[in-house]
Amino acid sequence: MKSLFFLFVTILCFSLSVAKDAAPLAQDPVLEQRLISISEEMRCLVCQNESLAGSRSDLANDLRREIRTLIQEGKSDDQIRTFMVERYGDFVLYRPPVKPITWLLWIGPFVILVIGIVVLLSYLRRRNLSIPSTALSKTDNEKIDALLNQDRKYRRND
Repeated sequence: MKSLFFLFVTILCFSLSVAKDAAPLAQDPVLEQRLISISEEMRCLVCQNESLAGSRSDLANDLRREIRTLIQEGKSDDQIRTFMVERYGDFVLYRPPVKPITWLLWIGPFVILVIGIVVLLSYLRRRNLSIPSTALSKTDNEKIDALLNQDRKYRRND
């Protein structure tokens, strides 16, 4: 029991010594709110599915620090976005601008959807045409009626 307690205390001390300190917030809450609003519109280049504001990667911390410095230098939000796009490309923005380079990105999903619908409709149309419609002859209908009547007689006797 003592060894289990000793192990628990050792793990606890080790985890406390390894834990990272929280990133300090700016002295100005308005500046920090502006930093958050700008970084929520940008994608973390490491995580790619998280915003810069929500990511905890080292690169995201560096980029937030860079944005904070630009804000303190008096840059506008548009100037900061332009700086980030010039440095990292349109990929850093969650909503990249519509321009010839990004047309495929914006229109591509709709083109793929239309192509899929056309392929599906043509497949269904060909499938319906390939199934022959056969009408039963009079003798075939009589045989079916006889079998059904025989089955009804058999069920009545049970």
